[in-house]
Amino acid sequence: MTSDMRPDEDGVVAPTGRRRSPGERVALRGDLRAALPDATAAVVVTALVFALLWARMESGASDTVAVMPFMDDPGTYWMYLLSQAFGWSALLWAWGTVVLGLLLSGPRPARLPVSRQVLERWHRTTSLTTTALMSAHALMFAAELVRYETQVDWAQRLWVAFADTFVPGWYDSGTGRIAIPIGQGALYLAIPLGLLFYVRHRIGANTWRRLHRFVIVVYVLSVWHTLLYGTNVWYGEWPRAVLWLLQLPLAVLLLMRLLRPARRAERLGRPGGGAARPGWWLRAAGRVLAGAVVIGLVVVVVSGRDGGRDRPAHPPATAPHAQETD
Repeated sequence: MTSDMRPDEDGVVAPTGRRRSPGERVALRGDLRAALPDATAAVVVTALVFALLWARMESGASDTVAVMPFMDDPGTYWMYLLSQAFGWSALLWAWGTVVLGLLLSGPRPARLPVSRQVLERWHRTTSLTTTALMSAHALMFAAELVRYETQVDWAQRLWVAFADTFVPGWYDSGTGRIAIPIGQGALYLAIPLGLLFYVRHRIGANTWRRLHRFVIVVYVLSVWHTLLYGTNVWYGEWPRAVLWLLQLPLAVLLLMRLLRPARRAERLGRPGGGAARPGWWLRAAGRVLAGAVVIGLVVVVVSGRDGGRDRPAHPPATAPHAQETD
């Protein structure tokens, strides 16, 4: 027996034979308006994180100061603190939007507090908010570099800050040589992948779905960037352990989504012959990889071996990188 309902190009279940008219398509302008409450909540969370980071720096408990003692002055380095606060809010919102996406595309829970349409709208608005927070994180980091480069004229300061922040491979100091390009990759993927939803009627629903799967890469790059460069989780202590622990439910949802996708066409089934066989093995490998990730996260959380550094008895006192000179 077949169902008389099928998911349309937006992922919304619609009656068979009925296609969504152009006037009914979800528009970017409408989602931007709908994202205002979500963005307001993100700004409030960012302000609270900023206040916490400021208080910890003033009290001498800041891990950032432990890594870079010369930054022991929140009044001077407030833009760096604000960049950190935007970064943490962006990671939190990214976690939330990925969870919503996996709930929508995986096995449907027996009970949901809201309708599927509301979950879809939340998924879109949190995605837009995440991209805005990531951009603000990068812009505030660039603003701090402009303030820092005091030995050259304004044009040179602006160029150095722009290049260090947005040009892959330009930043040449310490861990940032790896961590910053990873963060740039996350931002540069997040923008087009998020906006492609609003032109899916032009590129085709199947093309959009294939590209949208790479959103998980954006999240992985964001977490990787944080683990490498987030001074608040630099050391192998409880903040880093909590960050790893938060990835476990998301990995389980991803595994469930791969094992029991909502779309019938994405279910594994039995391996076919001919040209279909490579695709079957690729999907099967994805499920095995997701299972391995779940096991790996459990091992990391249980063992406590999360890649964190040991807190040094005598912290370094070096600046992030040498200032540019004429």
